[in-house]
Amino acid sequence: MAEGQHWSREEVEACVADYMRMLTMELNGQRYSKTGHARALLAQLDGRSRPSVEFKHCNISAVMVALGYPYIDGYKPRGNFQSLLLDVVESHLQANVALQEAAQAAVLRPAVAATPGDASSIWVPPPRPQRISEERAAYAPRFSAARRDYLAQESRNRSLGRAGELFVAELETRRLHSAGRKRLAERVEHVAATKGDGLGYDILSFEDDGRERLIEVKTTAFGELTPFYVTRNELARSEADADQYHLYRLFDFRDHPRLFDLPGSISVRCQLEPVSYLARLAG
Repeated sequence: MAEGQHWSREEVEACVADYMRMLTMELNGQRYSKTGHARALLAQLDGRSRPSVEFKHCNISAVMVALGYPYIDGYKPRGNFQSLLLDVVESHLQANVALQEAAQAAVLRPAVAATPGDASSIWVPPPRPQRISEERAAYAPRFSAARRDYLAQESRNRSLGRAGELFVAELETRRLHSAGRKRLAERVEHVAATKGDGLGYDILSFEDDGRERLIEVKTTAFGELTPFYVTRNELARSEADADQYHLYRLFDFRDHPRLFDLPGSISVRCQLEPVSYLARLAG
């Protein structure tokens, strides 16, 4: 079969099943070989190359995120996936109790405060989501029994959130110390803990010249392209104080904490999607 031809349902089924096995092991903390999995999978496919399989795994990651699941580290989500792929992933997820249990345990797992290492290995540039077209998907909002709220549950994991905030507070203190601003370093404050979480940011820090830096920390144990949740209050604060506001996205927190900075208004730096509403009785 020519590499450019459409994937058959049998090929998609094999690729999705392999992805689900790897993701379940990853969420459970088990080691596995992507190379070994790719080699075994290629033997089931009709003349596909490894880059083609990896591309398909990245498409699966995009579907997983759309359905509220974490994705495999190293297979960054790529959009514009086949509608067939969505159907197959949904079917596999509904029957995969082991993966559901692994995802549930992963998002609820407590976290402890971590000590930042070398700042040069922690900071990374903001990633650019990849949208390389494979086949334009006829995808529209749909009711799906496979949809879960695992990523939303992780965003409510207070232990993980607090650990991430403490990590950033220490990182900011070190940054100001290194800049020779010891007094400013001593004034870095974890305001989410000392004053409450209604300010629209978590950490009060400072620029080298003494101007305030308002930092909102969003922490995940998963990859850098994992979507995150912001409140209306955080959004409003980022717009009112755009010249001072910074959203720090901290990812891979349990294994290798890294972060990137999204300064300014959140609505400018992120694509926002309304996912819930506060409802009051009409009238």
